[in-house]
Amino acid sequence: MFRIKKLDIFVAKQFGLLFLGTFFICQFVLMMQFLWRYVDELIGKGLTLDVLAQFFWYMGLMLVPQALPLAILLSSLIAYGNLGESSELTAIKAAGISLMQSMRSLIVAVCLLACCSFYFQNVIGPEANKSFRQLLLSMKQKSPELEIPEGIFYDGIPNCNLYVQKKAVGTGMLYGIMIYKMNGSYEDAAIILADSGRLQSTAEKKHLLLTLYSGEWFENMRSQDIAGSASVPYRRETFSTKRIVLDFDGGFSMADVAGISGDARTKSMGKIFHDLDSIKEFNDSVARSFLADARRTTFRMPRISREDSTRAMAQGRSAPATPDTAYASLPPEKKQRVVKAALNRVQMYASELDMKSTYMEDLNRNKRMHQNEAIGKVTLALSCIIFFFIGAPLGAIIRKGGLGVPVIISVLVFIVYYIFENSGTKMARDGVWTVWFGKLISTAVLAPLAVFFTYKANNDSTVFNIDLYRSVLSAMLGLRRKRHVFRKEVIINDPDYAADAMRLAGVSRDIDTYTSEHNLHRLPNPVKVFFRQGDDRAVRDISTELEAVIEDLSNTKDKVVLTELNRYPIMATHAHTRPFKAKWLNATVGIVLPLGLFFYIRMVRFRFRLMRDLKAIRSANDAIIARIGQMEAARSGGEGGGR
Repeated sequence: MFRIKKLDIFVAKQFGLLFLGTFFICQFVLMMQFLWRYVDELIGKGLTLDVLAQFFWYMGLMLVPQALPLAILLSSLIAYGNLGESSELTAIKAAGISLMQSMRSLIVAVCLLACCSFYFQNVIGPEANKSFRQLLLSMKQKSPELEIPEGIFYDGIPNCNLYVQKKAVGTGMLYGIMIYKMNGSYEDAAIILADSGRLQSTAEKKHLLLTLYSGEWFENMRSQDIAGSASVPYRRETFSTKRIVLDFDGGFSMADVAGISGDARTKSMGKIFHDLDSIKEFNDSVARSFLADARRTTFRMPRISREDSTRAMAQGRSAPATPDTAYASLPPEKKQRVVKAALNRVQMYASELDMKSTYMEDLNRNKRMHQNEAIGKVTLALSCIIFFFIGAPLGAIIRKGGLGVPVIISVLVFIVYYIFENSGTKMARDGVWTVWFGKLISTAVLAPLAVFFTYKANNDSTVFNIDLYRSVLSAMLGLRRKRHVFRKEVIINDPDYAADAMRLAGVSRDIDTYTSEHNLHRLPNPVKVFFRQGDDRAVRDISTELEAVIEDLSNTKDKVVLTELNRYPIMATHAHTRPFKAKWLNATVGIVLPLGLFFYIRMVRFRFRLMRDLKAIRSANDAIIARIGQMEAARSGGEGGGR
């Protein structure tokens, strides 16, 4: 039976306080990042405080589902990092409580947060998204003089198309202006060219004042005013300065939501599934209609006229007339007309097919966007649980609290999730990947990581032990530490100097014998290295005997002996004979040529280093033996003087 224990309350309290703080931090960061996309819609529009408050309120509601996973990741990582850093997690495990048992209250809380995330996306998010986009569209229509882009025609002003080559944001000046002003039909349009100009709203926000400099005005006279005229006259005006008043209601008013409500982001899960059936049925009907039209026109086999068939039979052809035979029987002039007509028809069909293809792609894109949104509501809620099972085990492993290491790890994990999520969504939306694959790729990448970290943390693994990775890397690259022998404050047993001197002398003799029998300058045989078992027991025995002597002499108080002990290198006993101890691993590395070449060069390096180490050991042995002799002589002299 599940009972709430004090540990559950303690862990939940630790997590809850951190979650509240990290949630507001993540929400603020995401809102600031989102705000930069629409900062141009806010500046200089003269928006009132209530409109700005609505903008930030709807934006905050939209970003709540995105902030929840990141807040859960960061808060769980900090919470268990604090428990590990203060040794509270060690005390919990010492009491016989596993990591998963300590997380059970948080698992329930995170599952509830995942349900809240889905509720936000399914109920509150679509309404907030619809209201936000309606508000954004209304803000864009409020001050069109700030929305005019460079290099394309702007049609946001009624009965007017405006082209601006360059725009100075600081001064508000427009350069390279071209205006198509509609007075009625397209035949009566006025064309205005100007070197520069300025567009401003009037004080009552009901009109726009367009001031133009150094330009020309071309305008057709109305054709109905000149009845029976074969040509339509026009007037041309050259001006240095001209002011034009354009009708435009610049007051703030909410835009129509008719064009916004069809967006998949403004729909709940039930509405998406309901509309998907209609979308699929409509797409299929359009596709069948296009296919029927193509069979009747584009892909229809040409028919041979009776005249062409009679002409072909008159030329002595008994076989039925074909398009090729009919074309071959035509005179050169008619052939040229036929080719031109066929080319025009092909171009017309190609243009029609391209238009239909673009239309069908838009329809299919709309269907994929609805599917994307439906799957995304589930995967984003599921990411809350996945991020918890990444953050809590990582905190238990690294045992670092605060906002240092946890923030760095959280940002890295979220960046990986963000890259896969955005890339998958874009690929699925564009039809490059299937919708299910694109939307589930981020979950498929992070879920195994969550399982791996949870398993390692629950079994007290040293997956993030920096010393372990440092030692492995040092062994692969042939790096080693220097020997550090210090004078001990308390010495229980003094060294047996005489026995140690004799043992060092024996090590020196073994080194001389080994050096005479083995030529370390010679390169080893690769076949023996990778495919035959071998070991250098002589070097291993020398190293074992030397370490025993060093351990005994480390109890000395003599500074000279301690200095000489630090000259001894730390020897590698088998790296100069083969890369690994396992025979099958050596054979595998030898077959893979790049790895085999790397480890062969590494082994040659160890052979040369062993040669230098043996010389250093021989020299240090002689120095220590000489020093022990001096110490024995001094002791003997002192005892003789005492008698």
